[in-house]
Amino acid sequence: MTDTEDRPYWIIDILPEQVPMYSPGRYFTVARYFRSRLDEYLRKFASLLNKLNCYCHLEVGWDGENYTDNFAPEALERFFQEANSSPDPLYIRVNSSDAVFVYANGDHYMTLYEPDSELLNLVRSLASAEGLFVWSPPSTPTNPPSL
Repeated sequence: MTDTEDRPYWIIDILPEQVPMYSPGRYFTVARYFRSRLDEYLRKFASLLNKLNCYCHLEVGWDGENYTDNFAPEALERFFQEANSSPDPLYIRVNSSDAVFVYANGDHYMTLYEPDSELLNLVRSLASAEGLFVWSPPSTPTNPPSL
């Protein structure tokens, strides 16, 4: 999962949509505040994925190539914490398919690449239950966030 340039993707975020570049708001000040509460959002991401694991087979990996499904539910939160202090992103593959969540160090969002419509609808419902939002940037798929 190294070539993300042309893949459709969605953002699982604490905000309901991308903040416009020239927004009159105080995005960077607010983003710093939310980064100070990052552990709270990592728990929400882990909770969303544990709930998703009731419906789908999840596999975790650190290099986007090699995955394991041998992990306890409580380990997902630890994986996010480890990714938060690692230069390598955390990858969570769904149903051994091309659909994969990616979380990179310090982000207050996860990226979901190539979900089918059924998975996307389920993720939207589960994200909403965690107080999170799922949105697709207007630039999809030509300008994904860097990994």
